[in-house]
Amino acid sequence: MPGFVHIVDDDASFRTAIERRLKLAGYDVATYASAQDLLDRLPDDERPGCILLDVQIPGLTGPELQNHLARLGSKLPIVFLTGHADTATTVRAIKAGAEDFLTKPVSSEQLIDALERALARQATERSQRGKLDLLRTLVASLTPRERQVFDLIVRGKINKQIAYELGTSERTVKAHRHQVMEKMQVSSLAELVSLAERLGMLDPESRPSA
Repeated sequence: MPGFVHIVDDDASFRTAIERRLKLAGYDVATYASAQDLLDRLPDDERPGCILLDVQIPGLTGPELQNHLARLGSKLPIVFLTGHADTATTVRAIKAGAEDFLTKPVSSEQLIDALERALARQATERSQRGKLDLLRTLVASLTPRERQVFDLIVRGKINKQIAYELGTSERTVKAHRHQVMEKMQVSSLAELVSLAERLGMLDPESRPSA
């Protein structure tokens, strides 16, 4: 699943060698001699791709660049490369979301495997974000009263309770409930509750009992 690889390394010969390897494997490649070089030409993270990042580079180090990109909201996965494996640095980078940590010299097989995993994870996360965006759009399509009914349904309230709480009739609640289910494109309470949880709209304690 070739994509765009952004190589950040201050060793020009290494950049050239890796660029050649990756282009032969079908990847598009951009190279940067420093963290600042990448920040000056900030990659588009909507395009499938990842960053191949050396740990020790002039100016901002690799982990510092990782933190800076996270603050900027970059979604590009990062694969670290280092000439000197350091357990503490590795652990910190992985905890901060790095996809992998490779030690130089790295074989083409190792490198391609790590990049494929990074790109696969990016594709999965993009798909999940797309689904969440669709769900948010569906919620936004509810009228204010339908939204109130939605919130009460997923907290386990029955029609009679909802009618009492909203000062309306059960018949009206049933009509709103039908509209909520249709607009949210679900056919059961379980689906509606699951959807609310995915959107972070429901505390675990609020989940209706089976």
